[in-house]
Amino acid sequence: MGNDHTGFSKEIRIGEHRVGPGRPTFIIAEAGVNHGGDIRKAFELIDIAADAGANAVKFQAFRTEHVILKSVEKAPYQKQTTDKSESQFEMIRKLELKKEQYVELKAYCARKKIFFLITPFDEPSLRELEEVGVEAYKISSTDTTNLPFLKKVAQTRKPLLLSTGMCYLNEVEAALQEIKPWNRDVILLQCTANYPILDEEAHLNVITTFKERFDVLVGYSDHSVGIGASLYAVPMGAVVLEKHFTIDKNLPGPDHRASLSPSELKDFVKQVRHIEVYLGSPEKKPVPSEVHTRNSLQKCLVAARPIKKGQIIADADLVAKRTGGKGISPLKYRDVTGTVAIRDFAVNDIIELSK
Repeated sequence: MGNDHTGFSKEIRIGEHRVGPGRPTFIIAEAGVNHGGDIRKAFELIDIAADAGANAVKFQAFRTEHVILKSVEKAPYQKQTTDKSESQFEMIRKLELKKEQYVELKAYCARKKIFFLITPFDEPSLRELEEVGVEAYKISSTDTTNLPFLKKVAQTRKPLLLSTGMCYLNEVEAALQEIKPWNRDVILLQCTANYPILDEEAHLNVITTFKERFDVLVGYSDHSVGIGASLYAVPMGAVVLEKHFTIDKNLPGPDHRASLSPSELKDFVKQVRHIEVYLGSPEKKPVPSEVHTRNSLQKCLVAARPIKKGQIIADADLVAKRTGGKGISPLKYRDVTGTVAIRDFAVNDIIELSK
C-alpha cells in the first residue's frame, strides 16, 4: 500500500477543523463511557472538554446485545476497576445512551463550540448515528479487524479515525485495504489497548512505521498514565491526539482511573499547544529577531594580507571576519578567488568586486 500514489487524503476537514501536517493538532477529549449512563454527567464532560480547549469530545454508541455475548468475561483491567461478579455484558449495558440523547449531546456540543465525535460499536448504532447526522467517526481498536463493519462505516464517506490497539501490522493493512475503495479521509491512530499502559508499551515508533508503510495521516490514542506519551507523538508527526478524561477518577466504572482529571486535561491541551509553538515552521530561515543578530555575528570577506590593484586574488588573500553585515559572504568566496583586485586592499579592508 505504501507504493500507491493515489493514496489517502493528505489533509482532512473535520467539522470546521483542517487536520493534517502544518495544522494545529486535533485534540480529542475522550469521554467514552465515563458518564456512567447519566446524561447529566455527559453534559458536564462536554463542559470540561470545551473549557480545556479540546477540539472534540468523543462518546461511544452501542447496543449491548449487538456487541457482546452474555457469557463473556470482563477484560483484566475491567476486573480491577469494576465489580468482579458482574459480566462484561451487564457492565456495558448500564453505560448505553439512547438515540435521542446523542441528538441532545450533539446539539450541546454545537452550543459549546466543540466538535461532537462518537464511536459506533455495531451496525444498529451506526444507523442511528447516521440519522442523528454525525459528521465523523472514530473506530475502536475492538473493530479494526471487523472488516464487514469497517466497510459499512467507510461507505458513509465521513472522515474516519481508526485505532489499532491489539493489532498486527498485516491486520492494520487489511483494514485500510477494506476502507480505501470507499473512503480516503482516514487517520490511523497508534494505540495500545489497555487502561492504563506501561510506559514501555506506548511504542510511539509505530507512528513512523504507519507513515512510511501506508502513506496515511497518523495520530495517537493515548492510554498512558497522566499526560503521558502524547506530547512526544506530536513532533513525530501525529496530527490527532486522543486522551481519556473524567469528572472524578474515583467514580465507579472501567475507565476513570486511567483518565485525566479536568485540571490535567486543561494542562494537557496547554502543553500540546506549547509544543506546537516550539515546533514552529518547517521552513529554515532567519526569524525576525535574528536579522540584526545575523548582521552583527555572521562574517564577510576581508583582506588577510595586502592586495595590490590588478592582482589576481587567491584563497590565501582572504579571511572571514565580522563586519557588521557589510561585504561579501564567505559562502561566495569562489566568486572572488581568481578575480582581479579593483583597488589596493589593506589588511582587514572589506573585499569589493567591480560592479
